[in-house]
Amino acid sequence: MLEIYVSTDVETDGPIPGPHSMLSLGSAAYTADKELISTFEENLETLPEASPHPKTAEWWASQPKAWEACRKNTVSPSDAMCRYVEWLNSLPGRPVFVGYPAGFDFLFVNWYLVRFTGESPFSHSALDIKTFAMALLKTDYRKSIKRNMPKHWFDKLPHTHLALDDAIEQGALFCNMLRENRGSGGCSSSE
Repeated sequence: MLEIYVSTDVETDGPIPGPHSMLSLGSAAYTADKELISTFEENLETLPEASPHPKTAEWWASQPKAWEACRKNTVSPSDAMCRYVEWLNSLPGRPVFVGYPAGFDFLFVNWYLVRFTGESPFSHSALDIKTFAMALLKTDYRKSIKRNMPKHWFDKLPHTHLALDDAIEQGALFCNMLRENRGSGGCSSSE
């Protein structure tokens, strides 16, 4: 079955789900040849039992446009995650979670999926772009940061701290890396 790479970014008000809330979820579904086939975006209401982490609240204070954007048109976590499962199940292949860093974004997405829908179409798997970069660059994990990655891996896409924008950007990055790994050459930065 065709794999669909679901580049996903979340915005949160703290480091872990439960005590803190996922504020925004954005996913961009790509084929291996970098065709963007569908997107998903929701802003979520905060969990009633949760509260913002002080350090995260301080960071959000420095990002007023992103904060305002992720607090517009919020929906209940249950409604958001049920729509997300429906969207994932409508994709023309098996969804593969892709994140940067997957350890953070997947933690929130999986927790919310299981809590509010009882299932995760991703199973227990997440593909981490930074780990993939480490393998391609043949370097240490902590050296596998964006500024050390080849420029041809990056398209001219914005990084705005809006979940969907960032999911699209990192999905294109992943597809460019995948293309190089599979030996079909690099791609231009204008794609």
